[in-house]
Amino acid sequence: MTIRSMTIALLGLGLLGAPAFAAEPARPGTVNYLEGAAYLDGQPVNSKDVGSIGLEAGQELRTTTGKAEILLTPGVFLRLDSNTTVKMVSPDLTLTQVEVEKGRAGVEVDEIHEQNNIQIVDAGVATRLQKVGYYEFSADKPTAFVFKGEASVEVGDNKTRELKQNHELLLAGPSLATEKPAGFDSHGTGDDLYNWSSLRSHYLAEANNQMAGEYVGSGYYPGWYWNPYLYGYTFIGGGPFYSPFGWGFYPIGWGGYYGGYYGGRYLGRGGYYGGGYGGGFRGGMAGGFHGGGGGRR
Repeated sequence: MTIRSMTIALLGLGLLGAPAFAAEPARPGTVNYLEGAAYLDGQPVNSKDVGSIGLEAGQELRTTTGKAEILLTPGVFLRLDSNTTVKMVSPDLTLTQVEVEKGRAGVEVDEIHEQNNIQIVDAGVATRLQKVGYYEFSADKPTAFVFKGEASVEVGDNKTRELKQNHELLLAGPSLATEKPAGFDSHGTGDDLYNWSSLRSHYLAEANNQMAGEYVGSGYYPGWYWNPYLYGYTFIGGGPFYSPFGWGFYPIGWGGYYGGYYGGRYLGRGGYYGGGYGGGFRGGMAGGFHGGGGGRR
């Protein structure tokens, strides 16, 4: 049996986030990637736990000299910087709420629906992510950053404040209700969390490309799919799309032996070459998404 046919056989046992060699199906809170040291409710976890453990309501994940990635709703990735602690408040699909207690966290949103209510709590303030994009939150100096997308911040008295692309909002202090969002330059460099998130997005796009062509025919739907090549879940949507960092993702039945991954972003609009299942899907959007970190600290 070839490696490819063996992989397909294994995938056939898995189906939609329940691979034969991952103990748990993907759900909000599933730990999808680890590097360095991390702890779940004080107990050490490692890369062998990826895909089989997750945060239940009230549980905390803490990193020290490393980083971690957690799945939220399908198409949404929460990433922890070094020396960061997050707590799962609600792991439900219709209310997914995570609190950043220490350090910094980033959120890549590749797909979101009206039924999703994804909230990041920082300094007791809930921010709802409303659009596809990339967001960061700092607990040490409580601030919400929108690199791309749009968010709604609860400022008290049943009022919210819209936070748009390339804007940040200080979340601490009694002046939150009157605090105005400030612009920041997301073209800058030096944000390690942003650059790492872009790299993770690139790897996930590669995993998506490897997997999308394996699922051909009926019975498969957009969602998390286990990738045995990179040992983690990737997202396969209902149609092709670009991540906030400019990496191209295939839908079900595309990619793999139907096209081929072209290595990511390039200057100019990505597209379909040859039509149908032909030339593949070039990763990239017009100029990517600034291509670098967000130096605003």
